[in-house]
Amino acid sequence: MTFNGFKKEAIEFLIDLEMNNTKVWFENNRHIWEENILKPNVAFVEEMGETLEMLVPMINAKPKVSGSLFKIYRDTRFSKDKTPMKDKIGIIFWQGGAHRMQSASYYIFYNIEQYYIATGIRTFKPPLLKAYRKYIQNKTNARNLHKILEDIKQKGYKLPDPKYKRLPQGFKEEDEYSYLSKYNAMFGFVTYDIDDVFFTEEIVDKTFKVYQDMDNLREWLYELTLTVED
Repeated sequence: MTFNGFKKEAIEFLIDLEMNNTKVWFENNRHIWEENILKPNVAFVEEMGETLEMLVPMINAKPKVSGSLFKIYRDTRFSKDKTPMKDKIGIIFWQGGAHRMQSASYYIFYNIEQYYIATGIRTFKPPLLKAYRKYIQNKTNARNLHKILEDIKQKGYKLPDPKYKRLPQGFKEEDEYSYLSKYNAMFGFVTYDIDDVFFTEEIVDKTFKVYQDMDNLREWLYELTLTVED
């Protein structure tokens, strides 16, 4: 399947969904979602997956829902937002055999106004958080991550805010890299307003450039994930 850019009709669909966020409305308009969102997203995964093999030969690029494509149905059991359908579309590529959300990843999200390109892991669940804190107690690992984050900021990308105000047990304020222990996620990202590039095949190159710029973070995180205990 050839990817020629995301569709303007996809944004129009999301605008309509925002005003009609019910399962009944969605099922009556599922054919529009499949044509204007699902099909282009599948084509993007296939195209980007091949491109990303230059960085990660065994990258997981699975062009299906619950693979590289996120479900549009919201799991309202675990969300403050109780509307049944998500108002943004997500795509992810990940490295390794762990769960996609606990793996070193590249991802892109878009809604009616913006698209968001990122590299990293959006949230550390307890086993990964435990492994992360242990990993950065090694000064070499912490120094390397610090340098990577400084490089990402110098390139104009953003980082998440630390989750915790206090240092966890085992870290001291006087330690040069102790600030890293306050994070419960690690990723770099950039946000763009929806533009003409988004609707052309050039979005593949633009997205890949972001991934490439932050690939040292992906590599560092992948090494971290290998230390997670079952």
